Amino acid sequence: MTKLLTDMERAAALLRDGQLVAFGTETVYGLGADATNARALAAIFEAKGRPRFNPLICHFASADAAFAHVEARALAEALAGRFWPGPLTLVLPRRAESRIDPLASAGLDTVAVRVPGHAGARALLLAAGVPVAAPSANRSGWVSPTTAQHVMDDLGGRIAAVLDFGPCAVGLESTVLDLSGPAPVVLRPGGVTVEAIEAVAGALGHSAATGGNVGLRSPGLLASHYAPRAPLRLDAEAVGTDEALLAFGPALPGGGAVWNLSPGGDLLESAARLFAGLRWLDLQVADRGLRGIAAMPVPARGLGAAINDRLRRAAAPRS
Repeated sequence: MTKLLTDMERAAALLRDGQLVAFGTETVYGLGADATNARALAAIFEAKGRPRFNPLICHFASADAAFAHVEARALAEALAGRFWPGPLTLVLPRRAESRIDPLASAGLDTVAVRVPGHAGARALLLAAGVPVAAPSANRSGWVSPTTAQHVMDDLGGRIAAVLDFGPCAVGLESTVLDLSGPAPVVLRPGGVTVEAIEAVAGALGHSAATGGNVGLRSPGLLASHYAPRAPLRLDAEAVGTDEALLAFGPALPGGGAVWNLSPGGDLLESAARLFAGLRWLDLQVADRGLRGIAAMPVPARGLGAAINDRLRRAAAPRS
């Protein structure tokens, strides 16, 4: 039986014992396991139904703790100084002495590392005393969780506990930046905008979405991901009464159920409400016998790039 916890020391003890504990961050709820424990990592893949070629992000309480496991080049240190703690993940070459199990990085010679911006999450990591691998705490490919109840709905009975930190403030996963090659490459847009990163790092390369099953450098690169069960139609300019509507700004008339990301067109509010909205609309489609979800266009500037990335993957053909 999955326990809903508010006791951080109990949650930290469960992690050290090789158990799975979901916890809130500023981005989404993560499904945590000791990243040095192969059995605990394998349990993540089992609980999520996650492909093992898909690497995990390892979370740390501080930049010093993260850089003990990866080669911190000058640019990595500059970005960490600017954006950590916060929603930025860096992919860097693994240090030979790192104790992180290869399963966490899908056997690659790199490790994805992050220092979360949520003070409670960092306190948990400090109390646990181990690197914590933590993908989103949901069934693989399904909509990411932004509340403890979302985790209980998806993974209740499959994991030891959920540490309830309330709703996630950002509501989108971290931006993932690969610094292991000759030039920095954005693998996944997220909670830190590309524009903000370029102000520190200069021009960035961008990874294309992939539907392949091998060689992924980061989580969130599968072509079909973050998906509701109902079909999702993008760039809707009209909506039928037999469709649910994911609105942005003034809502289109006629939807059978409506979730507005932000009536005033605020991208920060939209990011925080995206996954909760997809979950709610998915339930409305099932309960009301609707044929799918129509999503209004969202501007691609700033956090809009990350929102559109998630919507495109949610609408992609299911593998």
